[in-house]
Amino acid sequence: MNREDLRALIRSSLRKQGFRLRDNRISLPTQLDKQGLRDLHREAVRHNVDVACASLRPREERLLGRIASGDEITPGLIAPALVEVVPGSDDELLFRYAKLHWSIPTSSGYGRRLRFIIIDKQNGKLMGILGLGDPVFRLGDRDAWIGWTGSAQRENLRHVMDAFVLGAVPPYSFLLCGKLIAMLAASNEVKDAFRRKYGRSWSVIRHEYMDGRLALVTTNSALGRSSIYNRLKYRGRLVFEHIGFTRGSGEFQFSNGLYSTIQLYAARYCEPTAKRESWGTGFRNRREVIKKCLAKIGLPTEWLYHGIRREIFAVPLARNSREFLRGEHSKLLWHDMPADELFDFFRDRYLLPRSQRDDRFKIWNPAQWAVWCTQTPAGGNNASRPDRS
Repeated sequence: MNREDLRALIRSSLRKQGFRLRDNRISLPTQLDKQGLRDLHREAVRHNVDVACASLRPREERLLGRIASGDEITPGLIAPALVEVVPGSDDELLFRYAKLHWSIPTSSGYGRRLRFIIIDKQNGKLMGILGLGDPVFRLGDRDAWIGWTGSAQRENLRHVMDAFVLGAVPPYSFLLCGKLIAMLAASNEVKDAFRRKYGRSWSVIRHEYMDGRLALVTTNSALGRSSIYNRLKYRGRLVFEHIGFTRGSGEFQFSNGLYSTIQLYAARYCEPTAKRESWGTGFRNRREVIKKCLAKIGLPTEWLYHGIRREIFAVPLARNSREFLRGEHSKLLWHDMPADELFDFFRDRYLLPRSQRDDRFKIWNPAQWAVWCTQTPAGGNNASRPDRS
């Protein structure tokens, strides 16, 4: 594709998604509510569904068999089990299938990854998913909250992970199980899984062994202010601490099938930023590809700022997580949060009271979640969206 055609394609794509092009910036529609935010992400979500079609569509009927119907749930008998996802397994397919139903496009995680499905032992059905991956290197409000200097950040970012996907699936989402999945991100079991997988693993970039201590989990809200993370307490302590907002930058607006074209153009006409030899060759990440391409064809690189600011949360896994990450403490004073105790608290505080007030979960049918087998789109209606934030 030549320069002018690519310029026109990018402009058309952004307008089709609902962005307004003004001077050197793209801007959001006025009076944007949560449904409007979902609409802005619709093309990128649809693209993810299209990409997954070849591998997941032939298995959809079997995967839907792992989603509970309302009559398979007895709230008082729910018994969650946190199951680590093994690459190449049926659980991995289920994790990927569930991700397709999020209202915004989710990544597959970067670098180090831990993925979990949460299964209800009373019926063997999926309750929710949790995915952790490497955090971004620079995040202003996170770094200020920790109190990081440059050297401490470079040394201790390895002790931080970011929850790139987190939430409950229907019918458990009707029972506020998104709050349970959120609390499980802070559980002893997640810390232990991280230690098993990354303790004594070799860092190619740093040329040293990592000790596998996870001090902090971060995440962002999906659609404005979070109804799941805010005010979520355990033993009188906030589990998720609000620490600020993102700057409203990213590349989802180029992820609706347009990115592959941009990538091809950048590979042919743009030079990657120089990196350390041990990091390999090529572009650093998707953002660099898009930025280099936009500049090369004469479009503003500011178009990487979509303007959607997401709330940032920190989940300290120890009483002294910040001091440890600043390099002031050498040992972590862990919060003790066993998964079974977290569930006992959640059941009495949220699950059982909700089941008595709201019985919508009883009429849920997994067919409502079909992506390809019916005309119901991924994400479906309001009732079928995962309980994320």
